[in-house]
Amino acid sequence: MKHIFLILTFVIGASQVSLSQDWLTSLEVAKRLALVQNKMIFMMWEDTAYTPYPVIIDDANGLSVVEDDLFEATYLNPLIWDHFVPVLVSESMYKDLYDDIKQGKSQAYLDKFNDDSIKIMDVNGNILNTNLIYDEVINLTELIRVYHLDTSYLKGELISYSSNKNFTSTYYLASKYTDMAIFINEKARAEMIRLAKLYLDEATMLLQNEHSGQKAMLQQKIELLELQQLLILNNPRKVLRKLKRLDPATIDKRNEAMVAFLYITAHRLLKDEESASAYRDKVSVAEFEKSNAILTIYK
Repeated sequence: MKHIFLILTFVIGASQVSLSQDWLTSLEVAKRLALVQNKMIFMMWEDTAYTPYPVIIDDANGLSVVEDDLFEATYLNPLIWDHFVPVLVSESMYKDLYDDIKQGKSQAYLDKFNDDSIKIMDVNGNILNTNLIYDEVINLTELIRVYHLDTSYLKGELISYSSNKNFTSTYYLASKYTDMAIFINEKARAEMIRLAKLYLDEATMLLQNEHSGQKAMLQQKIELLELQQLLILNNPRKVLRKLKRLDPATIDKRNEAMVAFLYITAHRLLKDEESASAYRDKVSVAEFEKSNAILTIYK
């Protein structure tokens, strides 16, 4: 009963914060609220608010208007809250946050973390929008259009990962992010795959601590998910080359359906329906629908 009371208290408090339209100042609170509201986090460094931060807004007629300072244009706060959980993070938190994320991250990722731009994060604090931005002034309307995501699709995996971070929870979160990349705005697709790859790399490290006799099967599972990511980025020939190098005798029976899914989707992307038909009976209805969804991206 006490646990339920604490959850209700947090949800009610979170709703009141949201209604106030003020930005949060705690990344941990932002993470919890984002999980409750099925949103991504809109994070900026606090010191950024002390100097003008111009943004472009598209009005109802499609005309672009420049606002000289995002933080002075408070009428934009409800718009941001509608799509994200906004938070200003104190510079005093920088070292601790940097120490937590620096391991295994690319230089481009670390540069994004360090700069003064808007960072769209998931509920675990991993940055999604890691592409380099060359525009001096960010188009806020376009940013919302590209990065506004309903993360309810991920909720079960996000909760499992936060409550018990192990190989299984991390792998399945990576898998869900990979699937989600099929359905999001095309401008964010490669970034979503990179985000999924962060979790897949973490799963690879966690696999080293597994003591079961399934390591080889699980490692193969990781490699096959990486091939699915290549398919989503429209690299079917590369996927087929990698699949052909697989010794059929080494394919674990529990991974055979995934291999069939990769073959059928790669062949269909290449418009080779004859080769694809050989695998039709080896994939489930759900996997065939996923294959269709990937094909739809590139029609």
